[in-house]
Amino acid sequence: MSVIVTQAVHIFGLRSRVANNLCYFDEQIIIYPSGNSCVKYHIEQKWQKFIPGTEKSQGMLALAISPNRRYLAISELVQEKPAITIYELSSVPCKKRKVLSAFDFPVQEFVSLAFSPDSKYLVAQTGPTESNLVYWMWEKQRMMAIVKADTQNSPIYQVSFNPQDNTQVCITGNGILKLFRYTEGTLKQTNFLRGELQNYLSHAWLSEDKVIAGTDMGKLYLFESGDQRWEMSIEPKEPPSEVEKEDLLKYSAAPSPEPSSEMHRETDGQQQALLPKVSAIAAYSKGFACSAGPGVVLLFEKLEEKEGYRESRAIRIPQDQWSSDPNQSDKQDIVCICFSPSEDTLLVSTSKNQLYIFSMASAEISKGESARFEYLHFPLHSSAVTGLDTCIRKPLVATCSLDKSVRIWNYETNTLDLYKEYQEEAYAISLHPSGLYVLVGFSDKLRLLNLLIDDIRAFKEFTVRGCRECAFSNGGHLFAAVNGNVVHIYSTNSFENVINLKGHNGKVRSVVWSADDYKLISCGTDGAVYEWNLLTGERESECVLKSCSYSGVAISPDAKIIFAVGSDQTIKEISNSSILNTIPTFDVAYTAVVVSHSGRMVFTGTSMGTIRSMKYPLPVHKEYNEYQAHAGPVTKISITADDQFLLTSAEDGCLMIWKVYDKEGRGSKPESKVPYAEEVLITKTDMEEKTQIMLELKTRVEELKMENEYQLRLKDMNYNEKMKELTEKFIQEIESLKTKTQVLIAEKEKMELQHQDKLSELMEKQGREVQDLESGNNQKLLLEYEKYQELQMKSQRMQEEYEKQLHEMEETKSQALEELTEYYEAKLHEKSTLLEEAQDDARQQLREFEETKKQIEEDEDREIQDIKIKYERRLREERESNLRLKGETGIMRKKFNSLQKEIEERSSDIETMKLEQQKLQGVIKSLEKDILGLKREIQERDETIQDKEKRIYDLKKKNQELEKFKFVLDYKIKELKKQIEPRENDIKAMKEQIQEVSRTVTSSLILPQSMEGELERFHKQNTLLELNITELRRKLKATDREMHKERQKERDMEALVKQFKTDLHNCVGLIQEPKKLKEGIRDLYEKYVQKADMVEIVGVDTDLQQEYTRQREHLERNLATLKKKVVKESEIHRTDHVRIMQENVTLIKEINELRKELKVTRTQVHNLQSALGLHRKRKQQGIPDQLPSVGVLRLNLEEETERIIEMQRLEIKHLRDQIQEKEQVLAFQPLSGGKLPMLEQQRSPGSQSL
Repeated sequence: MSVIVTQAVHIFGLRSRVANNLCYFDEQIIIYPSGNSCVKYHIEQKWQKFIPGTEKSQGMLALAISPNRRYLAISELVQEKPAITIYELSSVPCKKRKVLSAFDFPVQEFVSLAFSPDSKYLVAQTGPTESNLVYWMWEKQRMMAIVKADTQNSPIYQVSFNPQDNTQVCITGNGILKLFRYTEGTLKQTNFLRGELQNYLSHAWLSEDKVIAGTDMGKLYLFESGDQRWEMSIEPKEPPSEVEKEDLLKYSAAPSPEPSSEMHRETDGQQQALLPKVSAIAAYSKGFACSAGPGVVLLFEKLEEKEGYRESRAIRIPQDQWSSDPNQSDKQDIVCICFSPSEDTLLVSTSKNQLYIFSMASAEISKGESARFEYLHFPLHSSAVTGLDTCIRKPLVATCSLDKSVRIWNYETNTLDLYKEYQEEAYAISLHPSGLYVLVGFSDKLRLLNLLIDDIRAFKEFTVRGCRECAFSNGGHLFAAVNGNVVHIYSTNSFENVINLKGHNGKVRSVVWSADDYKLISCGTDGAVYEWNLLTGERESECVLKSCSYSGVAISPDAKIIFAVGSDQTIKEISNSSILNTIPTFDVAYTAVVVSHSGRMVFTGTSMGTIRSMKYPLPVHKEYNEYQAHAGPVTKISITADDQFLLTSAEDGCLMIWKVYDKEGRGSKPESKVPYAEEVLITKTDMEEKTQIMLELKTRVEELKMENEYQLRLKDMNYNEKMKELTEKFIQEIESLKTKTQVLIAEKEKMELQHQDKLSELMEKQGREVQDLESGNNQKLLLEYEKYQELQMKSQRMQEEYEKQLHEMEETKSQALEELTEYYEAKLHEKSTLLEEAQDDARQQLREFEETKKQIEEDEDREIQDIKIKYERRLREERESNLRLKGETGIMRKKFNSLQKEIEERSSDIETMKLEQQKLQGVIKSLEKDILGLKREIQERDETIQDKEKRIYDLKKKNQELEKFKFVLDYKIKELKKQIEPRENDIKAMKEQIQEVSRTVTSSLILPQSMEGELERFHKQNTLLELNITELRRKLKATDREMHKERQKERDMEALVKQFKTDLHNCVGLIQEPKKLKEGIRDLYEKYVQKADMVEIVGVDTDLQQEYTRQREHLERNLATLKKKVVKESEIHRTDHVRIMQENVTLIKEINELRKELKVTRTQVHNLQSALGLHRKRKQQGIPDQLPSVGVLRLNLEEETERIIEMQRLEIKHLRDQIQEKEQVLAFQPLSGGKLPMLEQQRSPGSQSL
């Protein structure tokens, strides 16, 4: 065997032609056919496990999973013979349980399968030529029944079991809807259709006797027990609006040129083509889901009022934004519909090999809105894959298909990276070694495409029509493109046609580059394999075998050996224009070949869809591993640069990823693995658009943040309001508990009295009944026992008599038989003698003898039978009477047992009543304890409420006193301002006089600069003091606001308490009616109590009580700290105010001292002026002896100064009295609302004069 092993890792594809091609294994794992295998796919974790098909299988036809999810049945064609293989899904890996392949009836294929509800039976429907319905017990491979379902050779599409009956089967087809029931080893039809026959495409069981069926004319029929009960026509659904078209998924299915399945044939009529075909139906708990034409699934729900179903919503396949024609991308027929076991998700498969999923939870949430399917994993190829290639720098594989699409896959993550659809079919593809460019050969042109981050864009077009093969060189600087029988070599950098290689007479099917890019190998349908030198453009070697049409070629890493495969079912090793070795393929044609980069492994793809791995040098015998891969011929095969992964594609539209293992450990793992490149291509415009989008998203995020903050603030406000409501309700709960305790006490007393009365009555009644029952039962038992003994004796005697009679009858019967036999033997002897004597009459007499013998035997048998029947009837009657008597005795025993049970039940009831009495007493005690605890708690809460009310009253009083002080101070400040204003005017006039004097004596009198500095300092201190006063006023306003809030809370609390008192009063009025009182208390509890503040009556929750006490202590501590803070702040404010007043007093004193100094300077100036004026007069008049006039003048000046000084003294005294009064008032009011008189006007003239 070969040491080269491959293991399937992942497959991208679906076979839509398989009947029932989608089923759930469990809630997360689904099973569907892909290639030549069935795939178990995990929806969440995205892994795949494979159930490989049978060896030499030509493809699957139908699937069926058992109701218990343990078995999977697959219908296949193996070497053109039908076979049914049953796998056990619970084993890992899945094992074959049974294979049904030997049939004793003609069959070509099985088109549909189904398991019975208990998974023990399997039913299969054959093709239209035989149209047999076969019923198996598959575990024993035993056919139970077979019936010809149709004689008109019409196609039959589906068969199914009744979900609750193993013996009932339903089939549907063209003009066929039949119900069969398995009875007595045969399948018998139980229904007969009436009216016009329809082409029934699908059906589903809704219940034990209801079947829903859909036709190709868009009609739904409901059959109950085989009779039609309901009919509905599905209207064609309009395409989605333009708004819905914008809301598309990233990927969508591509259109396929393949025809739809045989199960969904279209008629030629134009009217029928417009009607939606119901090609698939699946039932679920609320109703059923069915297809309604291309790309639409409808959900129906059962009507509650009448029989029938109504359409609840439509689900559409999304349109494809990457498609060349988005309007046609969703035009694909629904082939199969499947619900998950919990009915949370809905899966569908389409005729274009696509799988879609839909969440039923979203269907419930968004009813009325347009619903769309989503891809289960990725959009898949819907037609044959024509090209496949890998690159070196990235884990990418590129494929192209006849569905006009180009797809880029990632074989490490098993994902689809890029996908785009074009107008033309794509025949060939080649991926640049860097993984950034791809070369695609379309039917009209050869295009070089850039692989951008999210798109595939054309970069350069070449005029190469119908390019069936293209390949980049290993270095990426050149690429080869095939046009018919010519190979064109282009430069990747300059896009120039470097050289054209001509020499093939037929079409070139494959080209491959050597490792150093100096050589190119090509092969074609003309049987030629050429080796080209790219420096000269000439052929270096050639090998022509016209009897073989080559399909694939490969070259060894050292470029010495060429491997070629073709139609002659061999693989050839070619070197230096000669065939070194020819290895047979054993009855299968190789379609593709690839050699690993290590040169040790060779992989081939066959026309049967299998993959073979072998080591080099190639083995002559069957030393290779063969793997079931595809359901069609392999078109392309490629291996990655590190020899780790093998990639294959085929005409079934599937792409398979294989992991390569070398058991010898050589060549498969490189010594140092080069990391894959992370770079991607992106255009400048795309980058700018993305940055713009990012900026817009950032702004949107900021807006959302602001909006969230605003919402949070609103929520905080709402929560604060709710907290208020909760506190109010908690207080109301206290009152309700008070009333409840009173009601419970009253109920308790009532219940005690009633219970004592009832208990005494029951004890007396029970004693009497027990005595009566004991006496009556004893008498009945004695009588019944005597009857029973008599009947038993009678039955024994009768049995003995009947046994004797039977014995006598048997003896007489045996004697009669012996006599008859002897008699007839003697007669026979006589007759034989007569026969010897008369041969002529022998025949006639023999006939007569035989006839008479028969008649006599019949008569005797009839007589014996009549006698036997007669005595058996008598024996049966006696036995029946015996059984009747036994039944009567049994009834009497049962009555006796029932009476004993009643006595035991009554005693147990008494014991239970005693236990209940003890329990009730315990409950009453616990309730009394709870009532005492609640009373204590209510008393404590009343005390806390009274303390808070006292504090609120004290605060109100203090607030009133403060308001009075504020009013008095405001009034006094106003009066002081009125008194100060005229004096300020006088001071201003005096300052003006001083300025005039200062102008005259500026040269002789200059005040010191220190005076001006002190005045400025005083001015700054006054401004600071004013700021402090304004700050204190703000704090006073804040405390006022808090006080108003507390008052409002108190008013709200009083209103709530008043409301609760009224409700409680109304409830107390019902104290004589316990039921109404209980309902009223429950209403009060629901109205005033929340779950967070709930206090249970029995067994108070200690955790809630502790939480309440902790919260109350926390609030009390907070209140105490706040009080301390208020006292401290008031003390600080008072000290600050006193300090400010003291500073103002010192400032006023300094001002008065300055005024005194100003007066002194004025007198000095006046004296100097007068002296100077006198001196001048003397000089002018020349009279030196006028001294008396000078004395008089001086006397007048002294009197004037004394008068001015006296006035200033009086003013100072008055101001001091006012200051003392203010100090006394401020001692009572720490936070003053008034202002000190401004000294700006007094200082500014003085500063100007100085």
